[in-house]
Amino acid sequence: MGICNACRYCEGFCAVFPAMELRRSFNDQDVKYLANLCHNCRGCYYACQYAPPHEFAVNLPKTFTELRLETYQEFTWPHAFAGLFKRNGLAVTLITVVSVVGTVLLTLLFQNPALLFSSHIGEGAFYAVVPYAVMVWPALAISLFIVIAFAVGMVRFWYQTGGTLREFINPGALITATCDALRLKYLKGGGHGCNYPEEQFSSSRRWLHHLVFYGFMLTFASTTVAAIYRHIFQWDAPYPYLSLPVVLGTVGGVGIIIGTVGLLLLKRQMDSKPASQNSLGMDVGFLVLLFLTSLTGLVLLAFRETAAMGMLLAVHLGIVMALFFTLPYGKFVHAIYRFAALVRHSLEQRQ
Repeated sequence: MGICNACRYCEGFCAVFPAMELRRSFNDQDVKYLANLCHNCRGCYYACQYAPPHEFAVNLPKTFTELRLETYQEFTWPHAFAGLFKRNGLAVTLITVVSVVGTVLLTLLFQNPALLFSSHIGEGAFYAVVPYAVMVWPALAISLFIVIAFAVGMVRFWYQTGGTLREFINPGALITATCDALRLKYLKGGGHGCNYPEEQFSSSRRWLHHLVFYGFMLTFASTTVAAIYRHIFQWDAPYPYLSLPVVLGTVGGVGIIIGTVGLLLLKRQMDSKPASQNSLGMDVGFLVLLFLTSLTGLVLLAFRETAAMGMLLAVHLGIVMALFFTLPYGKFVHAIYRFAALVRHSLEQRQ
């Protein structure tokens, strides 16, 4: 940071450098904040005259990635689960296998095989295989746990990087940070896109991130609308193909599949020098799990009126549960800390 503050060649690239230039010295709070403000566009690495093989070996993308990983572990709640960030790809794989196998075995154990391997058509067909209460209440309990884990982590990050509650609830800063996050403003680098997967400028990573994020939001909207249908109108799933929950879920699922496959291909082609190998498994594990969640959901939709529906439903629910279990302890948490860093950046620029 001292070298970058003296050089300032990259000051127009992203939010990190204007935030850095407000400081003359850097403590632990500062580097945690700056690392999570970084969107890893890698522009600074390829523009830097002090990057390797220079003796200073300045490599901000790699260093900040490793600092973010330390942040995730430090602020994890419950802290006993912080170890899941180490070898996260292996942890996600094991949790997914156990979740899917466990869900399938429990379904086979407690459900009549005649019902499980039969066709079910019309309202309530899914609940003939897995009862509504068994499907919903565990998911709600895990969702509540996830919200608490995210909230505790964000609060710890905010206070331990020098923030106050009054600052965080500043309406102007929240609005600016939200707009920057929804647009992925700082994945544009200096304005021409990321230097990703290699040195050439490209906007492909930004648009693929958009597909994943907004696809995820559409599937969340689909679930929300389905809950309204169920509890207010007393309409049971599965719903018609052209109904709002199915359309939202289908479009969202396709967006996630395209986005995750694209990001995985870019990751395979990327320059490894500005990357940290410690986070590679976490990145890949999360993308694969999102891909499997969407793929099994779409396959279930396609074959929901056949005898394969029962097993497809069990597999899909197992993968969804694995996604829920791993959300607070995998790549998804970067969104929580990055948003908090964007709020602080907005406050600092206003001041």
